[in-house]
Order: sequence, then structure tokens, then C-alpha cells
Amino acid sequence: MVTMTRTPTTRPPRKRNERSALASTALHAGLAVAAVLAVFPPLWLLVTSFKPRNDAFSTSLVTHFTFANYTHVLADTEFLTWFKNSVIIVGLTTVLGVFLAATTGYAVSRFRFPGMRPLMWLLLITQMFPVAVLIVPLYNLLASLGLLNQPAGLVITYLTIAVPFCAWMMKGFFDTIPVEIDEAGRVDGLNPFGTFWRLVLPLARPGLAVTGFYTFVTAWAEVAYASAFMTGEENLTLAGGLQTFVNQYTNDWGSMTAAAVIIAVPAALVFAFAQRHLVAGLTAGTTKG
Repeated sequence: MVTMTRTPTTRPPRKRNERSALASTALHAGLAVAAVLAVFPPLWLLVTSFKPRNDAFSTSLVTHFTFANYTHVLADTEFLTWFKNSVIIVGLTTVLGVFLAATTGYAVSRFRFPGMRPLMWLLLITQMFPVAVLIVPLYNLLASLGLLNQPAGLVITYLTIAVPFCAWMMKGFFDTIPVEIDEAGRVDGLNPFGTFWRLVLPLARPGLAVTGFYTFVTAWAEVAYASAFMTGEENLTLAGGLQTFVNQYTNDWGSMTAAAVIIAVPAALVFAFAQRHLVAGLTAGTTKG
């Protein structure tokens, strides 16, 4: 009689990067919870903007759909004036910020000059100071220059926030562009600025997109400086104007949510326009220090 022995079955070895079913389930559950937590606040803001004022704090969805909040914001407040002020300030800040960051980053990337390393450290150190520490000295400085309640005052302030970080990031991006391109430009008779403007800058579009987006968001969403340096409803930006809806005297949450939704639309459009360059620009800007 032949006896048959059963060989024990062994599972194939798990690949090094392969997750178990439990780990995969936990990962997807965590991502789902994170997505819900990220989406819920803006979604509830949108829902509240279509509710009547008396239903702003109700936990139910929209039972009486209305555009009254949007009509009130656009027709009965200074919202359009705040929007115009913000567009002017943000537009100037973005254009000047991108130009200054690009030229500074290119100069530090391509040229060697005394004090270059301290300059790079200075660009980083300026990002370490919190807003609360800088408001008073900046307020006194702008007051001495007569720039309070002036768009130029906020533009200069926002440039001090955005340009140092963006210049450092653009320096890292320009480091990834071959120096041979600059040498070819000099052979063709271009001066350093011509080489930068005509040859190198077109190759830096992803970095410029990140710089422009960061500068735009810095100026569009900033509240502390806008509230401290601009007074009077005709001088307020959108960030400062939002505070007029909910303060110690009034409590109009419906109008505030409607205004917040309108304010979010331009930022979403800018992000949609720049998003194809954002990943490439952020990745390239961090490859070299």
C-alpha cells in the first residue's frame, strides 16, 4: 500500500511594498475620514449661504432655498468696492512678487557675489517672525511714510511676506536648468538680463506658476494686515470686509457665508488655471538647495 503524504501549503512570500488587507482597509478608511473632514466645512458654508438668516444655525439642509444672502451682499453692502480694492492690491502684488522672486532667484542661482550666503539665510529668517510681532512696527513704518489706508502699503507688506520664500524656491528651480543655456545666450550676444528673459524664464513656467499662485493666495486670503492697515469701508479689502458682517454689533452669518463663497471662486479659478504646473514647480523647486 502506498501512503500519500500531504505537503503543507505555504503562502507565497509577500512582496516588500505590498500591504496586507487589514492595512489597506485602514488606509482607505483613514483617507475617507480625512476627505470628509476636509470637504465638510466648505460644503456646509455653501449650504448655509442658501439658507434664510433665521436658519443659519440649523443643522438641517436647505429647507427654504434663497438667494437673499447673495442679493444683500452684492446690492446693499460695499462688497463690490472691497472686491475692486482686493483685485488691485492682489494684482499688483502678484505681478511684482513674481518678477522680484524670479530675478532674485536667478541672480542667486547663477552669480556668485559677496554676501550671497547671508542673503539666502536672511530670506529664510524673515519667514520665522509671526504676524503678531510685525504688525506694530510695520504699522508705524507705513504711518511715517503716509501709506496707511493706501493700496501701496498693503502691496509692500504682502511682498515682504511672499518674495523671500518664493525667491528661495525659484533659486532651487533655476538650479535645475542647465547653465549651458546661459552660455549659449552669451555666445549669441545676449546680456545677462536678456538671457534670463528670453531663454531661461520660458523654461521656468512651472516655478513661475507656483510663485504666482503662492503670492496670489498670500494677498487674497490675508486678514491681519488688511484689518490693521486699512480702515473705513471704502478702503477695506475682501478679508477686512468679511469682518463687518459678524462682530460685536452685528451677527449676519448668512451674508458672511455668501460673501465667503463669492470670495472663494476667484481663488478656485486661479488654482484650476495653475494646477498643471504646481506639482512640477514644487518638485523642481525642492530638488536642490
